[in-house]
Amino acid sequence: MRGLLASFPLLFFFTSPVFSADFINGVGMEFVLVRGGSFFMGSDRAKDVSASADETPRRKVTISRDFYLGKYEVTQEQWEKVMGFSPSLFRGPRRPVELVTWEDADFFLQRLNALEGSSGYRFPTEAEWEYAARAGTETLFHFGSERSELDRYAWHLGNSEGRTHDVGGKNPNQFGLHDALGNVWEFVADWYDVYRDPGPVTDPKGPEVGLFRVLRGGSWEDNYLRLRSSSRFFRSADTAADYIGFRVALTVPEEPRKY
Repeated sequence: MRGLLASFPLLFFFTSPVFSADFINGVGMEFVLVRGGSFFMGSDRAKDVSASADETPRRKVTISRDFYLGKYEVTQEQWEKVMGFSPSLFRGPRRPVELVTWEDADFFLQRLNALEGSSGYRFPTEAEWEYAARAGTETLFHFGSERSELDRYAWHLGNSEGRTHDVGGKNPNQFGLHDALGNVWEFVADWYDVYRDPGPVTDPKGPEVGLFRVLRGGSWEDNYLRLRSSSRFFRSADTAADYIGFRVALTVPEEPRKY
């Protein structure tokens, strides 16, 4: 299935341990369909002593609508197809694009929408990102709480050899998302702020304005503390670094298009 117009009447879902893409666009970006639902966002410091203050209070969040999320972080090959060049330090077509600012990534999304004849490509919200990264779990990581298992799922300080790696080289989470932990930090839509509402809340989007954009997921240069599902980071929208990339979300239309 290729192209936005062809995809929505033909939705299907993975039913085996080998996760296929629910949708592939014209640039070759693979997406999985994330069903809406409720989860507990953030950390309980009584259960996770490594949690920072901005991960609390833990609160119940509802994601009211299904959405697509990139199976992988945006690759350099995909960035080049849309933007015509790669700014990355660690070069390779299947490696995640890095050395891009939030503003650069936002421009990429604008151009991707134009190429695909869509208005639905966007950053995930921070709540959508954590909901998808947790994949139905409440443990420190989406695979549990044992640090010894981290190498199977993430590129991090202990195994990355000081660089990024091709996306998809580690096991996916239960939703079929690869590199939800590690490889590169991922910009999301929200401006950074502490959690002010103990909840429950539906579809939170963060403040209207701010000084910094939120990043999630940890990177190749971080230890396990930064790779926990609740861990948060922030940088200004004009910051670029070799440990920062992003993942694309796609809004699912409320009704399929008719032809």
